[in-house]
Parts: sequence; structure tokens; C-alpha cells
Amino acid sequence: MSQDKQTKLITAGRDKKWTNGVVNPPVQRASTVVFDTVADKNYATINRANKTLFYGRRGTTTHFALQDAMTEIEGGAGCALYPCGTAAISNSILAFVETGDHILMVDTCYEPTRDFCEKILKKMGIETTYYEPTIGAGIADLIQPNTKLLFCESPGSITMEVQDIPTLSRIAHENDIIVMLDNTWAAGVNFSPFEHGVDISIQAATKYIVGHSDVMLGTAVACSEYWDQLREQSYLMGQCISPDDAYLGLRGLRTLDLRLKQHAESSLKVAKWLQTRPEVDHVRHPALESCPGHEFFARDFTGGNGLFSFVLKTSEPRATTALLDGMTHFSMGYSWGGFESLILANEPKSFNSLRTVANPGFEGTLIRLHIGLENVDDLIADLEAGLSRYNSMVLEKAASEE
Repeated sequence: MSQDKQTKLITAGRDKKWTNGVVNPPVQRASTVVFDTVADKNYATINRANKTLFYGRRGTTTHFALQDAMTEIEGGAGCALYPCGTAAISNSILAFVETGDHILMVDTCYEPTRDFCEKILKKMGIETTYYEPTIGAGIADLIQPNTKLLFCESPGSITMEVQDIPTLSRIAHENDIIVMLDNTWAAGVNFSPFEHGVDISIQAATKYIVGHSDVMLGTAVACSEYWDQLREQSYLMGQCISPDDAYLGLRGLRTLDLRLKQHAESSLKVAKWLQTRPEVDHVRHPALESCPGHEFFARDFTGGNGLFSFVLKTSEPRATTALLDGMTHFSMGYSWGGFESLILANEPKSFNSLRTVANPGFEGTLIRLHIGLENVDDLIADLEAGLSRYNSMVLEKAASEE
């Protein structure tokens, strides 16, 4: 990350009109906003979409500060706030589609994104075609006359494929298609979406923006062409967040650079250690050549984080359970991006229900790790003990079959 971006994380959203002379924008809670004069009320009504106090659902100064900060950090023309990342994804899509439209969705998307396409959009008469994440210029073959938007997620959920976003964006724009990106992995700072052709950059700010596993928050930053529509459609769908959550999102931004650097340093050390293990088939860490799309990571990203996966050579569910159940520093839990380390397993057959065209064809179990801020040697020791339990169970099964 450049010094300029490091500084932005400290200064963004701290305009004096939001801070009133203190360091952090205060938490301003409000539903009703009262006006002294008809002129004041009329002014607020006319400017209600432009960070003016009008009604609580339009936002307070705390929300305006976070919106300013996210817009400055990611680029674009404005930021809409949502109660979680899934709300940011679904409402960003809904803001631009209607019955009869077609969308292109990366097959390695976040599972709730796929569920939204299958269980909500399908009922609305909106068709989804899933595409292989490394398709590149081949995306042109999937475009239909009614294709409205292209949705990307890079790296991909669970299997970590990195997409060629500039190529995908160029082809989409040649066909008047909106490009949306789930930019959560890069936290809005390690991949600059608008410099690579993205129109709307979406994050589960629950993850690294907040950074402490205690707030649900979503953001969507849009370019000038689509900002007004995203803002107004999201408002009409009732999307808003509490000022307290907005405040915690702002606070998380101030340490984001330091946290990401430590997550990235530790995760790469763990990933390289895992490459030496005989039980491991391969490691899917975007910074390593063994990860699909690594060349695009090296070209387009400015840093990493703590989330990656590795694949075991075998699939032994009882052995995997033995590995997971005895961990000391790694906890089993959904989400990621907090200070704590997490571990989850995906057996090969699980991808059959999650993927249409991008089933990775693993023979072994995939283990997804989030490397937190604990001492990295303690984490490696925890994994080493887990793999020892795994091996013992594999050997026990082999002996019982003889």
C-alpha cells in the first residue's frame, strides 16, 4: 500500500463538519430531524441525498463520515451503507435489474450470493449464467442481448481463484454491461476497483473494515454514472445502518493498514510452511504460484491478507474431524477478517452443490484458514499438532482395513 493510502486510512471521513473539532466523528443517533424554519426544512428536503440532515434513514453525520471515508479510500462518486455484506450484494444487484434481464455471475461467488440468484432473482424472472472465474476474454461468448451486469469476486470464495478484472471489465463495457465486484478480500485498499474498470465495488465491511468480529456492515461504492441510481434504489428498499455500527466501521479503518500487513505476513509464512507438509496436495494462497490466477494477483494487487486455503491429498472425514476438534488457537466459525484465527473444512463433494462450471475436482479435503494476529509460530504449532492427529486417524483407518 502506498504512503498516500496509508494516510487516507487515518484522515478519511474526518472532515470538521463531521467531527466538530474532535478526533473521531461522534456517534449521532437520530430518527426525526427538526427544523427551525420552513426555509430550513425546504433546504434539507432538496438536499436530502447530499449528506444533509433530513431524516434518520437518510443518515446522520456519523454515516456521512463513513460514506466519505469509503468513497475516498476506494474511489468512485459515493458509498451506500447496508446492514451486512449480503445486503450490499443483493441490493446493489436489485438496483439495476428488472424482469427479463440476464446477469453473469462468477461461479466461485460467496454462497449467499448464489442463493440470492437462485431463490430471489429467479422468482423475479431474472436469469443467471455462472461463468468459470479464469474465463478471461472468453466471457464474450456468454453475453446475451439482455445481459445487464457482470458480477465478479476476486479472489473467489473458498477456492481463491484470482480474476482478470481489467479484461472482464473491458469486454463488459464494450457491451454496455455494468461491472460489480465483491472486493471484500482486498478490503478496498489492496485492489483499486475503479482503476481496473469496476463500476460498483462491494464489501462485507463486517470483515477487515470492522476487523474485530463484532459488527455486521456492508458497503457499496459506485462510479459517478451509477451512484445516483444505487443510492436512491437502496434508500427505497429501506437500507440503512445504525450510527453505532458506522462509528465502529470508521474506527476499524484507522488500523486497517497495520492489521492487513500483519495478517498478510503471517498467512504467507503459514502457507509456505504448509507447502512443505507431506499431507498437503497444494496451497491456494493468491501470493503463491500454486494459486489459480496468481499472475493477476501479482499484476493488480498491492498486498494480501490472512485468508487462504490448502488442499489435503486425501479425503478422510473422520481424520478431518480429529484435526478440527483439537485446535487450540484456531476456532471453527463462519466469516473472517477479525483478529482471531479461524479454520473450516470443505469435503470434495460439497462443491458439487456449490458450483456449476468451476468444480475444482479435488480428491482431498480443502481447509480454509483465516490467519489472525496471534503469534505465527503458535499458529504453525497448532496446525502441526492438528495434522499429527489427522495422520494418526488415517493410519488407524488403514490398519483396520488390512
